[in-house]
Amino acid sequence: MGNTTGIKNIAILGSTGSIGTQALDVIRQHPDRFRAVFLAANNSWEALCRQAIEFRAEAVAICNPEHYLKVKEALSGHGTAVHCGMEAVCGMMQDQGIDIVLTSMVGFSGLESTVAAVRAGKTIALANKETLVAAGHIVMEAAKESGARIIPVDSEHSAIFQCLQGSNGAPAEKIHLTASGGPFRTWDRDRIASATKEQALKHPQWSMGSKVTIDSATMMNKGLEVIEARWLFDMPPARINVVVHPESIIHSMVEFADGAVIAQLGHPDMREPIQYALGYPDRLTLDNRKLDFARLGALTFSAPDTDRFPALGLAFEALRKGGSMPCIMNAANEAAVAAYLQGRIGFYDISDTIAECMQKAEFSGNPDLGTIFETHRASLSLARGIIDRTAAKRTM
Repeated sequence: MGNTTGIKNIAILGSTGSIGTQALDVIRQHPDRFRAVFLAANNSWEALCRQAIEFRAEAVAICNPEHYLKVKEALSGHGTAVHCGMEAVCGMMQDQGIDIVLTSMVGFSGLESTVAAVRAGKTIALANKETLVAAGHIVMEAAKESGARIIPVDSEHSAIFQCLQGSNGAPAEKIHLTASGGPFRTWDRDRIASATKEQALKHPQWSMGSKVTIDSATMMNKGLEVIEARWLFDMPPARINVVVHPESIIHSMVEFADGAVIAQLGHPDMREPIQYALGYPDRLTLDNRKLDFARLGALTFSAPDTDRFPALGLAFEALRKGGSMPCIMNAANEAAVAAYLQGRIGFYDISDTIAECMQKAEFSGNPDLGTIFETHRASLSLARGIIDRTAAKRTM
């Protein structure tokens, strides 16, 4: 690949997911600014092929080898190189023609490719929060060494990043991460305990993938964002605040030493932070809904309830402990959410599984990348054992 046109060449890791498809819509709106040159997906091979044909991608990678031959055949004659497996994805990060890598693979699976892109010195549009949750100290140190720039895509972190652009270099005194509160914000604990996955998947504001939507319902998503914010903005846990804001108009706020607070506002639409990350430092037009303040009505705020949503408290605990604990927490959460979506465990079994795993897993105070991968593997195994025991009790 090469880039002599001035157009930014974009690689999208996780192109068939919610973030990936919205990123392609941004590219569709700005063909004079962006070009999707490399697309990667895990299982959704048919969608990947459609995207590759529409955007005339130079290369694609399908991570699940079972689909490789189908992708190869479907893209035959289209001039698109077809690769297979995560090793191939990581190898593509060395391509000099790729300007920006949008990392939007779900969960821990995004870590390896993100680290490869960071080490290659790419500009990273980061939409995979688990990368910094599990290995924040490693990723940020690698970025410092390679000169890679990390621009956040999560709406909350994009909001903070945007607010800091208007601070004239003044450091943030405090970060206020807003949370919608999810679908169970007004429910009591007993009612939440019996919540079905169908109820948990009905987010009141955002359209997201199933894993992120369940994380929002438990408020673990906000906990992951707290840990991500700690690394992105070099902010200690005591200066990161979470406030419930059900209207989801204010995406987050930055407080300064004099008490002034700068907020970033907009309707819930992930294309805005995606576009900001891809186009930074320019602001481009976007076909989206604009705010009408006269019709907006009230904006409300409240403190989060960690009794009804204990996952948020567990995330703060993991962050304060440091080392490999956030990785342990994240692995347990991934296993528990998958089990909940399968109907094997109840809603509060998710946080109970995480808490038990955090107590029992082997802890490392200063893990390297190899230790992080081993911690993830071991914690998944431990969590799945806890889940099997819990599921067995539910069927008795």
